[in-house]
Amino acid sequence: MSAPDDGVSAIPLSQLTEYLRMEAAQEPDAIATGPVTKETQIIAIYGKGGIGKSFTLANLSYMMAQQGKKVLLIGCDPKSDTTSLLFGGRACPTIIETSSKKKLAGEEVKIGDVCFKRDGVFAMELGGPEVGRGCGGRGIIHGFETLEKLGFHEWGFDYVLLDFLGDVVCGGFGLPIARDMCQKVIVVGSNDLQSLYVANNVCSAVEYFRKLGGNVGVAGMVINRDDGTGEAASFAQHVGIPVLATIPANDDIRRKSANYEIVGRPGSQWGPLFAELAENVHNSVPMRPTPLSQDGLLGLFSAHSTGRDYVLTPATEFDMCGKTEIVKTSLEVVYDNV
Repeated sequence: MSAPDDGVSAIPLSQLTEYLRMEAAQEPDAIATGPVTKETQIIAIYGKGGIGKSFTLANLSYMMAQQGKKVLLIGCDPKSDTTSLLFGGRACPTIIETSSKKKLAGEEVKIGDVCFKRDGVFAMELGGPEVGRGCGGRGIIHGFETLEKLGFHEWGFDYVLLDFLGDVVCGGFGLPIARDMCQKVIVVGSNDLQSLYVANNVCSAVEYFRKLGGNVGVAGMVINRDDGTGEAASFAQHVGIPVLATIPANDDIRRKSANYEIVGRPGSQWGPLFAELAENVHNSVPMRPTPLSQDGLLGLFSAHSTGRDYVLTPATEFDMCGKTEIVKTSLEVVYDNV
């Protein structure tokens, strides 16, 4: 056995046990009791891929910054597209990519290597591995480990917005919920079954970790590309969460977003919508949702749309093999009662 290489290596092994006992007996630093000078709201936004999370967050973060708030937007999607709208379509160097390059060069990652700003919004991308070359969830975990080394818990932001892909259910993507890394979760959905399926899964994850003692709650839902059919609003009502904003399916929004234009600017046509969303996000309360069952989720839509009235017909041996099922005698040994 050798002594650990952390300052105690010079101590003889015979004295190491006593040294460790003395160290363990030291009183920890007193708990801070002074006034809280900065309270950061850390909010994780989940939704189906392509549902408009990045669009919502880019415009929301921009509006918050214009209202005088200090905002950090962190993309946690392996596609690394969260900040593309904010930066006019330009790709932002990711933490994972930068960390790998710096490690090969024997250098440390600095905040200026991975964090960039525009009009008061600070933004970065965690990134992910190349296709087929690693686990996206593990990449998220590695990214947050790097953020902690950069001083994540000491940064003085009013809001930290985390953009997570809701389709993926592995551990890395559930990190904020599982480890209480955020106070609130917001789901982005639309009036379609798949996006509400993802939103329901996120609510189920929150409820699961609440049963294990977690504190994260769902603050509400943003309905994007609303066509007026009402399924998303009905979902929010059934699971017990408020609708924070309803963004219409509008060609002007679609066209401007496709051209990497921020629509949530003060004084613009859509400015009031995102100003109201910013206020609702600030005032929202983390709630414990009531996830729907599969049948309950299908019940939000017409039977014609989902085919939920279809009756399941069991397959037979003839269907599978083209021959009549052969009943085989059991080889079980049955003993008479003595």
